Amino acid sequence: MKKTLEFKAHDGEIEDIALGPDNKVVTAGRDFQCCVWQQDQLLPLTSLPPCSDSGTFLGLGTVTGSVAIHIAFSLQRLYYVKEAHGIVVTDVAFVPESWPGRELLGGHEAALLSVAVDSRCKLHLLPARRSLPVWLLLLLCAGLIVATILLLQLAFPGFL
Repeated sequence: MKKTLEFKAHDGEIEDIALGPDNKVVTAGRDFQCCVWQQDQLLPLTSLPPCSDSGTFLGLGTVTGSVAIHIAFSLQRLYYVKEAHGIVVTDVAFVPESWPGRELLGGHEAALLSVAVDSRCKLHLLPARRSLPVWLLLLLCAGLIVATILLLQLAFPGFL
């Protein structure tokens, strides 16, 4: 093997390296940092100590006890609780969407369990995101078009 690049990524040893889609590399170090790399570039979202992936969402727990849920493909943060635990979060896991997990989910989009060094387990519920039904969106667009035509008719008589 031949070294192609060398740069300082972590303070101390690297604990784990994982290859992801689109030639991305994820490194986890003893400095409690998790970094996402594409070739030799550090991607914008850094500092992601212990992680759990549901496929749709990415759950994060930090050394300060904070817990967050991000959208997996864009890394947009949807949920964040600063210092949900008083100490290091040691593990996070999404509740499966199978039959027993549906009872915990209720009307929520996702449920994340977090465990910390203080031996406490907490359930974090991600509220369902609201969206407009397609029929309502189409109705609003049609109303906007009619209103525009009426305003143009008032402003410029004989427009039609």
